[in-house]
Amino acid sequence: MDKFNLSRRESLGLAALATGMAAVPTVANAGKKKSGIDFVTKIDFKDPKWNRDVYARIDGDIDPTKEKCGWIKGKAMGVRPNEKVRTLFGVEGFSFVRMKKLEDGSYRRMLREIVFYTDLETGEVLTEWENPYSNETVKVVPIANDPFNFTISEFLPEGPSYGGLNKDLRKPKPFLQDWEYGPNGTMILNNGIDLMYPNALQPSKWVRESAGVMNRVSEHFIYVVEQKDVENPELTHIPHIGSWSRVTPWLPWMLMGAAEGQINYFTHFQTIPEGVAGLPAHLVKAARDMDEKWLSAPTEDYGPSLSSLELYAREQTPAPVPEGWEPPKAPEAPAGFPPR
Repeated sequence: MDKFNLSRRESLGLAALATGMAAVPTVANAGKKKSGIDFVTKIDFKDPKWNRDVYARIDGDIDPTKEKCGWIKGKAMGVRPNEKVRTLFGVEGFSFVRMKKLEDGSYRRMLREIVFYTDLETGEVLTEWENPYSNETVKVVPIANDPFNFTISEFLPEGPSYGGLNKDLRKPKPFLQDWEYGPNGTMILNNGIDLMYPNALQPSKWVRESAGVMNRVSEHFIYVVEQKDVENPELTHIPHIGSWSRVTPWLPWMLMGAAEGQINYFTHFQTIPEGVAGLPAHLVKAARDMDEKWLSAPTEDYGPSLSSLELYAREQTPAPVPEGWEPPKAPEAPAGFPPR
């Protein structure tokens, strides 16, 4: 497991991030394009086609005969009023992506991903968890998305519809991303999305699982790549490392109801060029125990693409509501404590 851990110093410095990428093998630029796949390599932050092609090469491998494996690890924090932030459990998982080139030059990105919640001390996958806010043992439900597909084109995607629940879709705009040059020959990409849409878990039915009528989620990504890889006409996938953060309501399986507070995810991720062989064995076993499909990317496009909340609503059943049950309450503010 040691090779999957980034030290605190490494996680704080972009130069160190670039150093971490040096361990990822890349294909040398042989001058003549061996892949036979055309894509834009000349860097132009204002060119939607360049942004489309480079993002597709980061998110997956635009050679449709290949799949890209990504690994993610971090922690989930509980945030409530009038108390310090609390680290609740680890977050670790992986995804497999396949890209399909469309006639208009766009790419259909087809993904399976599974993310487990883990014990903070041992790193083992949790099946049950002692909720410190309610002192109740609850069943843990991993993130298991099959699929989560979208199209990468010259225009910004509308945004996830989440089975039609999200009506606040973006109007078409050129696909221009937030790029900047970093140290030591790196390039840095920032992107993300902020959403508020009707909750698939309505509190009238999902009393203990639902955080409320609306679901507010914010997800943001930082990718660090090497400029020479971006410009390399032989690389159909661009190795990268980066970070993912997410702000979301209490997870439904925590059975917090409409309690005050939220979950914040803080993670780092990277390409795993060896695929399944390069993933931690305990994650592979946990995924295989669920279904062998999690160890490969989809070979064809299908749907719908749903988030973990919509899947929870389809696959789980509401927990019993004990008589007199109330959501866990945050502590009262100490005397003289500034208003929150």
